[in-house]
Amino acid sequence: MREASAGDHAEGEAPVDEAGVRAARALGPGLPAAAHRFVSPSARCRRTAEELGLSGAVAEPALRGCATGRWRGRTLDEVAAEEPEAVMAWLTDPAAAPHGGESVRQLWARVAGWLDGSAAGLTGRVLAVAEPDVVRAAALDALGVPDEAFRRLDVPPLAVVELTGRADRWNLRLGGLGTG
Repeated sequence: MREASAGDHAEGEAPVDEAGVRAARALGPGLPAAAHRFVSPSARCRRTAEELGLSGAVAEPALRGCATGRWRGRTLDEVAAEEPEAVMAWLTDPAAAPHGGESVRQLWARVAGWLDGSAAGLTGRVLAVAEPDVVRAAALDALGVPDEAFRRLDVPPLAVVELTGRADRWNLRLGGLGTG
């Protein structure tokens, strides 16, 4: 499903436009070197990683966008016109999945599982290009806040969000590119 006004499209359906290509190319040289590079399997994220200059980034299934089931490919406005109660439930209840796909809670659990499992076991900097909803879920996990906060986080395209692991916890840094 596409969110018409939010700018982030679930499951990576919106293509990268020319402005996005230019922005990724401009950001790429400022990215720090990383021992491990991952990318959401969506075409949009793979293209973004390519334009960032991240050749060899490994497609990681845990970083895919939220599965929106039968709503996939439709705007939020389109679905809301047909199923207003279902959309309201999905937008207000992190456990709801009226579309038959994943709930926000399931998305969060998947992303947290990857962060706290696979990613936490890696040595050196890890860089990931992921869907905005995956970044939201990672931020929730890092901050230890309830999943009800998911929709209160806005993640614009090419946002830089840095998670650092220390003492069995994640720390979150927004904006800018850290060097350490």
